[in-house]
Amino acid sequence: MTKSVFTERYQTFISLLVSARQKQGLTQRELAIKLSKVHSFVAKYEQGERRLDVIEFLDIATALKVDPCRIIKKLSR
Repeated sequence: MTKSVFTERYQTFISLLVSARQKQGLTQRELAIKLSKVHSFVAKYEQGERRLDVIEFLDIATALKVDPCRIIKKLSR
């Protein structure tokens, strides 16, 4: 199995997170502040420069007030 930020499935995953952020009306910088991270953390995963691990994903989902299971279900179709 390919572990890459360039797979279609991973791109869909990131698109779902970006969409959730935008629906909350948050900028990358505002989300980074909620996560106690630097702005570049959000920018890099959204641009595909870094891959998220599961703990980071859960933290982001919590900050965005989205159910992580719903995102995962959308990826398993």
